[in-house]
Amino acid sequence: MKNLKLKKGDIVLIICVFCIAALIFCAVYFLSPQGYTVKIEVDSETVAAFSLNENRTYTVKKDGKVTNVVEIKDKKVSVTAADCPDKICVKHREISKSGESIICLPNRVVVSIEGENEEVDGVAR
Repeated sequence: MKNLKLKKGDIVLIICVFCIAALIFCAVYFLSPQGYTVKIEVDSETVAAFSLNENRTYTVKKDGKVTNVVEIKDKKVSVTAADCPDKICVKHREISKSGESIICLPNRVVVSIEGENEEVDGVAR
């Protein structure tokens, strides 16, 4: 087998492919629609809905005890405290785009962002 060497054209092609991939990633990430409403559900029932534009903290209570604390700040949502053992929902990154969610399975809490013009990209039957 011969030694394979990269030629100048190969390097240019690799750089072009990398630049196109970076542009596509930036377009998808930065141009995706911003969410408008933060919806908090406990046991599949909506308990609160807030605008993403207003900063606030909401305490989720279940059976009279605090289970989670949800914070909306600077158009981003995070779970700042939880009484569950693994705290995966607290470690989750902030969400800000329509369709994103943070889920706390032990407490059955779902925090999601919904937009006005969400499009369905498939049909389930």
